[in-house]
Amino acid sequence: MDFSLWPLGAQPWQDTLEVTEYAERTGWHGVWIADHFMANGAEGVGVPMNECMAVLAALASRTERVRLGSMVLGNTYRHPAVVANQAATVDQISGGRFVLGIGAGWQVNEHEAYGIELPRPRVLLARLDEACQVFKGLLTQDRTDFDGKYYQLTGAPLEPKPAAMPLLIGGAGEKVTLGIVAKYADEWNHWSLPEVAVRKGEVFREHCEKIGRDPGTVRRSTQALFEVIDPGDTEAAERRERLVASGRPVVMGSAEELLDTFGRYAEAGIDEVLVPDVTLGNGQRRIDALERLREEVFVKLG
Repeated sequence: MDFSLWPLGAQPWQDTLEVTEYAERTGWHGVWIADHFMANGAEGVGVPMNECMAVLAALASRTERVRLGSMVLGNTYRHPAVVANQAATVDQISGGRFVLGIGAGWQVNEHEAYGIELPRPRVLLARLDEACQVFKGLLTQDRTDFDGKYYQLTGAPLEPKPAAMPLLIGGAGEKVTLGIVAKYADEWNHWSLPEVAVRKGEVFREHCEKIGRDPGTVRRSTQALFEVIDPGDTEAAERRERLVASGRPVVMGSAEELLDTFGRYAEAGIDEVLVPDVTLGNGQRRIDALERLREEVFVKLG
């Protein structure tokens, strides 16, 4: 199983670069960047938020080893043909290390603030399905014609093409989203604890069976809020309880507890675990928390 970093999006560029350079030199598998223009909720005003694809292009030029990916691009924000061209360019800059991660789009305050349409879920998913077809066409065909309900292309080129840029789809909706993943994705991401990963995997296998696809051909990644904490650390225990109460998947405990949890992720079929650093502070406090995870858990897992 691989371990990757997901740096907080709401931070200055220099802080994103700092934690990415840390990941590059200490052996993390990848670095993933979220696609948002503002933080979610009322606290979004005045918070720095750099644009995802620009950040990824910059990181591609400043690193040599880590995989880089979007986690995930909101399909409502850009025409998929524009995204395909952006992604192909970032992939060139990175030397073939880029993963194109895409999702339906969801954050209400962004759509309201920028005047971007946020359709009802059925339409969002229909647009995502068409966008995936556009990506596949542009990335594999000399010229792409597409006549969909939401997108139309006529003899559209994309050059130069990436040699092998994976398409990742983020989402966990069991009725429709996982069917889209089964049809188009090279990789699939969702938030989960191990028991949820097991159930989602079972539903995903059913979708794959319907279209005759081997679910093992899709790389799976997941994330929760991870941290090694000491027994008796009342501040960390209270913080964990607040995070659990917020409804997020949380894995905070001793190194032994985290080792057991990651073993269960592996049994559920997870290939890559992402570590969001949103709850780990900043500066040296963040680096120390990440190093503790790496040294006390990831190194022992091999």
